[in-house]
Amino acid sequence: MSLLLPSSLYGLARPFLFGFDPEHAHELTLDALARTQNTPLACVYAAPRIEDRRTLAGLSFPNRVGLAAGLDKNARCIDAFAAMGFGFVEVGTVTPKAQPGNPKPRLFRLPQRDALINRLGFNNEGLEAFLANVQRARFRRNGSKRPMLLGLNIGKNAATPIERAVDDYLVCLDGVYPHADYVTINISSPNTANLRSLQSDEALDALLGAVADKRAALAARHGKRVPLFVKIAPDLDEAQVRVIAATLRRHGMDGVVATNTTLARDAVAGLPHANEAGGLSGAPVREASNRVIRQLRSALGSDFPIIGVGGILSAADAEAKIAAGADLVQIYTGLIYRGPALVRQAAQALRKRSA
Repeated sequence: MSLLLPSSLYGLARPFLFGFDPEHAHELTLDALARTQNTPLACVYAAPRIEDRRTLAGLSFPNRVGLAAGLDKNARCIDAFAAMGFGFVEVGTVTPKAQPGNPKPRLFRLPQRDALINRLGFNNEGLEAFLANVQRARFRRNGSKRPMLLGLNIGKNAATPIERAVDDYLVCLDGVYPHADYVTINISSPNTANLRSLQSDEALDALLGAVADKRAALAARHGKRVPLFVKIAPDLDEAQVRVIAATLRRHGMDGVVATNTTLARDAVAGLPHANEAGGLSGAPVREASNRVIRQLRSALGSDFPIIGVGGILSAADAEAKIAAGADLVQIYTGLIYRGPALVRQAAQALRKRSA
């Protein structure tokens, strides 16, 4: 990954930055953002936020472009990403206990297809450190009457048996609930063993039933109802999507994030690193993501919130997500290949489209 610079500099800097190992470059980027956020140096990547307000799940989103989870797993750089003009930022995935993730190397660029493969495996510093970082963020205290919204993404520890996965989600939900505008339940990363099995009929029904009950108790305790979203995979057929849609409705979930990374390799066959294990993101996942979004919209009807993510590398890609049925979009790999100017470009295009 690479340092996030304005488009005028990004094209010059990217070849040099792409010379680093991807994960090392990612760590350097986050370190730089953490050090410069809320300082005059933030002007290097800051941009005025495009106003294009949308109300979904009882929340007022300043615009329709968000940061996808996975880039800032430990919630260290919330204020930096807020400064880039995002309408909402999702951080995590966080697990109850700190864990190192999978062995390195575990992140690979496929620049010929504007893609990444990762098998990071929910590497993070754990719930306690995550919450400390969230509480240090200043974006809600910057005087704005319409602050950016914050999503907190939760998962299970790799060492937790899949039959005990619900316990991890409930621990995380309890911790993040007071601090989140919305919470995303990540059951679709391909890099934690058996995690995607939680998308199956009975497992999903049990998980969401327990989560819904926990949310009811937390809402009574904290005096507020925090919306719950569920993040699903692109590697689902239409019948699976319909079952998931029905389960989301049945348990009162507030939205769905579609989609995570893909295990498919057809679009990158023959390229260096194409056969690395892990989830493929970027341009190759675009159409699979859009297909799932269309199927979700058909199954869920017009009123159920969908956040579309996967393969947005241009304003036109963001518009295609909305055309497929998404209400909001998130970017991640596009930020690495196009830089922070993509945030404003996508937000402007979506505002123009809605006008």
